[in-house]
Amino acid sequence: MEQYTVEQAAGVLGLHVKTVRNYVRDGRLPAVRVGKRYRIAKDDLAAFAGLPAPAASAPRRAEVSAIVQLDGIGRAEMDRVTTMVTGSLSGRPNGVRVQFAYEEERAALKVIVLGELEPAAQVLRIIDALTRQ
Repeated sequence: MEQYTVEQAAGVLGLHVKTVRNYVRDGRLPAVRVGKRYRIAKDDLAAFAGLPAPAASAPRRAEVSAIVQLDGIGRAEMDRVTTMVTGSLSGRPNGVRVQFAYEEERAALKVIVLGELEPAAQVLRIIDALTRQ
């Protein structure tokens, strides 16, 4: 937690040091006494000055979008892959969406994977295992 001395707080507020010290002593500006000096929390100083509260940083998030192209895959194998992948996702929230597009005349299956990194990686591992057989 960032803290200011009375002198630093006076600089931020554009006030005289004695004025800020009086605000602290009167209880209008919250502060903690450390030895013979006061320390003023950054949030308390911002609230006293009427400044907007610092925005909480959003948690870091990463997502993946991938298209897996499987060529030379017949209808029966396409059914097996889509059933196994869909079955691995059912019944639990997993942070990933999967869609399939099959072109029978080209014997090509596209698997579109969207979502959080680890669940998407699990889907890709399943597809890899199914197509290596």
